[in-house]
Amino acid sequence: MDKQTESASLVESLYIKYAGDVLRVSYFYLGDKTRAEDVTQEVFIRLMDKKPELIPGSEKSWLLKVALNICRDQWRSAWARRVILGSKKLEMIPADDQFDQKLEKEALMQAIYTLPPEVKEVFLLFYYQGYTTQEIADMLSVQPGTISSRLSRGRKKLKALLEEDDIQDEA
Repeated sequence: MDKQTESASLVESLYIKYAGDVLRVSYFYLGDKTRAEDVTQEVFIRLMDKKPELIPGSEKSWLLKVALNICRDQWRSAWARRVILGSKKLEMIPADDQFDQKLEKEALMQAIYTLPPEVKEVFLLFYYQGYTTQEIADMLSVQPGTISSRLSRGRKKLKALLEEDDIQDEA
């Protein structure tokens, strides 16, 4: 097998294995399915163009890191701040049979969506993708203590937001 065929085969196998994860991370970050699909496509185009030497077992980390970088770039754009901010689309979250659980999950997702981008991405990688603080630190090129601090600050902010919502619901 020649090098080009081998590279195409690798990209195809990584796409099959990880495209769903890249899409979920991108959707969570951006809150827009179409833009998340565009990011997913861009990630795999970059994989084909750059042909990085990936360490076996770290492919998913590389793909998610690239996805988060693209999402950050899009989020910073003035258009995104005007049009996307406040979007509450939750179509990719599986619906629960029990209405109360669905409402709680939606409230939590909306609260997470309001967190600052650096906290939101750490929440996503830790709670939804199952990475450890060390793995996230390596992926984002920051100290593990920074990741722990972001998680702690995020939990406190979420608690305050959710308690605030409960107080408003009772009024």
